[in-house]
Amino acid sequence: MQFGIFTVGDITTDPTTGRTPTEHERIKAAVTLAAKAEEIGLDVFAHGEHHNPPFHPSSPATLLGYIAARTERIILSTATTLITTNDPVKIAEDYSVLQHLADGRVDLMLGRGNTGPVYPWFGKDIRDGISLAVENYALLRRLWREPVVDWEGRFRTPLQGFTLAPRPLDDVPPFVWHGSIRSPEIAEQAAFYGDGFFHNNIFWPMSHTQQMVNLYRRRFEFHGHGPADTAIVGLGGQFFMRRNSQDAVREFRPYFDVAPVYGHGPSLEELSAQTPLTVGSPQQVIERTLSFRESVGDYQRQLFLVDHAGLPLATVLEQLDLLGEILPALREGFAQGRPAHVPEAPTHASLVASSRQTPVAAPVSVDDVTGRSPYAAAGEAR
Repeated sequence: MQFGIFTVGDITTDPTTGRTPTEHERIKAAVTLAAKAEEIGLDVFAHGEHHNPPFHPSSPATLLGYIAARTERIILSTATTLITTNDPVKIAEDYSVLQHLADGRVDLMLGRGNTGPVYPWFGKDIRDGISLAVENYALLRRLWREPVVDWEGRFRTPLQGFTLAPRPLDDVPPFVWHGSIRSPEIAEQAAFYGDGFFHNNIFWPMSHTQQMVNLYRRRFEFHGHGPADTAIVGLGGQFFMRRNSQDAVREFRPYFDVAPVYGHGPSLEELSAQTPLTVGSPQQVIERTLSFRESVGDYQRQLFLVDHAGLPLATVLEQLDLLGEILPALREGFAQGRPAHVPEAPTHASLVASSRQTPVAAPVSVDDVTGRSPYAAAGEAR
């Protein structure tokens, strides 16, 4: 079981002071958080990608490359890489380079992005979001796995005799998680390829999370990758902790009430009851997090959003200290009763070992994915 944190890189005014951090401060804060995450024993640091205010992470590969040079052990991931508006060739190049720089401590979470105006900035249409995700990923897989690629699709110019440089480290691509909150087509895509499925698990009730993960697990087994309970699942989550639960609620409430992502809607108490948001004591965070397994089964990765809504860096670092304190209890709790056949989260070392035992699969076309999926029509209907 891997534990980590992710940030979406928002630049939000602190409602208690009225101060808005600068872009420079927020970019440097991400580096500080990654180093702190490694210090307290977390396994993963993940950074989002956005191209519109009020966010700063327009170049996560650059940021993660800098962080790779300042860390030694922690896995660096994205949360997410926009497979729809980025060129698959550039994704393949950027993250191959990052993989070499980080000595394999890299994986990739792919997502569609839900900000409509961003799509035309990159010559795309959000109404093609699902189709772009399917076609672009099919190409990305080939670029990482084949020495010479000839390609023709709907959304980019053809490739003739293209060879990726550099090749992935040890000729093994980064592990891919497909991130989705609400799109069954993306769960199907992850299942078809036998990749990981990451459900953000923040704004929706656990019943929705359970539905999406169970769909992925069933389709993973259907496509012949193994029993449903061996599928590779990651979840998001969010908390705010203080040693006394009343202090946590009192301190977090002003941030919650005006936060761009969930302010001005249900109350803190209502959203905490309806979603996995946990505001309280360390013991409450332990119990709530361990309860996720009741809905989705044994899973491989748990990432927490702790850096958002205008919380000052000093407060976020305090949250990470508390997370470090409860980390042994979380590890122990998730290990209890975990069946031996449920795999651990993939790492570069485990993927290299597996590649030496497993023959490389034949290329897969876009039509193969959508043709076998019962959700292809949903993608066209959007």
